[in-house]
Amino acid sequence: MRHFGHVPPAVRKDLFHQEPCAFTAGSSARVLSAALGATLYSPATRPSLADDVLKQARRGVVSMVLCLEDSIDDADVVAAETNLVRQFADLDARAEGVPLLFVRVRDPLQIPDLVQRLGASARLLCGFVLPKFTEERGLPFLEALTAAESACGRRLFAMPVLESPQLLHLETRAETLAGIARTVEKYRERILALRLGVTDFCSAYGLRRSPDMTAYDVQIVANVIADVVNVLGRADGSGFTITGPVWEYFRLQERMFKPQLRRSPFLEGRAEALRTALIEHDLDGLLREIELDRANGLLGKTCIHPSHVMPVHALSVVSHEEFSDAQDILRPERDGGGVLRSAYTNKMNEVKPHRAWAERTLLRAEVFGVAAEDVGFVDLLAAGLAD
Repeated sequence: MRHFGHVPPAVRKDLFHQEPCAFTAGSSARVLSAALGATLYSPATRPSLADDVLKQARRGVVSMVLCLEDSIDDADVVAAETNLVRQFADLDARAEGVPLLFVRVRDPLQIPDLVQRLGASARLLCGFVLPKFTEERGLPFLEALTAAESACGRRLFAMPVLESPQLLHLETRAETLAGIARTVEKYRERILALRLGVTDFCSAYGLRRSPDMTAYDVQIVANVIADVVNVLGRADGSGFTITGPVWEYFRLQERMFKPQLRRSPFLEGRAEALRTALIEHDLDGLLREIELDRANGLLGKTCIHPSHVMPVHALSVVSHEEFSDAQDILRPERDGGGVLRSAYTNKMNEVKPHRAWAERTLLRAEVFGVAAEDVGFVDLLAAGLAD
């Protein structure tokens, strides 16, 4: 699989200076953690789950979470597990075009039980999403994952969700973060990414952001995100990939503020209808939040609606200008440092301070590609959404 793999090759050739790389569930954790992109969640109760998974893969989805936790009623867990096992068997019989699949569980005991019940179809399973992760809660999940991995003889990743009240509350945040850091470091080789549960953060204070607001406009949430990145997202080799929070909206709500999408990029691309559609589906706020995610050190995003996937992927593509800057900064002859004018002659590139940014940018370029010099976000989004 590859990002924009659903776009015809001839179109990709025109869009990209460097096309996204191909990867599989067996690729390195370094590649997979960056390549998750828009991770689409789906309740495990859906009767057509296998069909839905393949349908979304054909539309550009590369990672999905099949949920046994908050997205389903407590009374439906047993039926959902049975359905999940049945749907995995269906997918295994068809096999082709399956994205990276994860299961979000409620209880550590579900992990070895599900792996055993999945049998041969467990080969399609990339790992598990671990809810409300803290040191105390997380260790049993990771021990169960390790045991299940040994039992099935294949690599299984964990994606802890950071969403507990202890992480949100100021008086327990530092201690909770330190405990999480100890736990994920101990199991580093199994931690693919850390996910932020911003809906749970808001719930602890009876808050819900409107479609006019990003997670970063809710200060109590923004502060937690900053602290999580501070402790767990460092670029010194100790950090992990941290993914962006879910965007809850996908239908037009009554607006209080003006749309946030400038008109000019869409006029240049003759895509005014696309701009209108994004605004009508409240996706202009999503686009702003995706940009803020990356500015704050996050990569990828939790998604609950297919319409959110391509905006995340289009905005994850590295621009030709970013790629040029990153390459210049990382040239071997620049190891000693220094300052240079960018090839686009519009900014300063300071080699030592910008090195970590450049390394992250080239990894993103590897998995999402580099846009051609005259190609922008609108072109990428329009191509990704085209039938």
